[in-house]
This record gives sequence, C-alpha cells and structure tokens, in this order.
Amino acid sequence: MAKESMKAREVKRIRLVEKYAAKRARLKAEGDFVGLSRLPRNSNPNRIHNRCKLTGRPKGYMRQFGISRITFREMASFGIIPGIRKASW
Repeated sequence: MAKESMKAREVKRIRLVEKYAAKRARLKAEGDFVGLSRLPRNSNPNRIHNRCKLTGRPKGYMRQFGISRITFREMASFGIIPGIRKASW
C-alpha cells in the first residue's frame, strides 16, 4: 500500500500538468526553451507516475486495466475480471 503522502504528491503533479498544459504547448510551438525551463518541474507530463487505482502500487502497473499485476492476479483468481481465466499461475 502506498503512503497517503505519495498519492497526494501524484495528485498535485496531475493538477500542475493540467494547469500548465496550454502554456507549455504555446511555448513549445514558439520554440521558447528558456520560458519552458522557467515552468515548474512537476508541470511536465513526464513526471507523472502510473499507480494502481486500488493499492497505489507504482510498480508492475498494467495500463489496460489501471491496476498493478498483483491486484490483477488476485482479482482474476477470484473471478472478478470477466473473460480472464486462471491458467497455471
């Protein structure tokens, strides 16, 4: 389980990316790299880290489902995810 502070930090980064998206696009189109460097670092979309929606785990993230591999495996073995059958794992 991820710490609440780590989850809050990710939410803050997402808000910053949304806030500066238009300004960042305009500065990139103009080629103003000095202006880009003056924007907050966390406003860059590359700084957002994918996390499991249920546990907040940052590693083993499956984009298609939005959860970690461990959560996916648990849900598949309980039959919660439709169309997924447990094979030999």
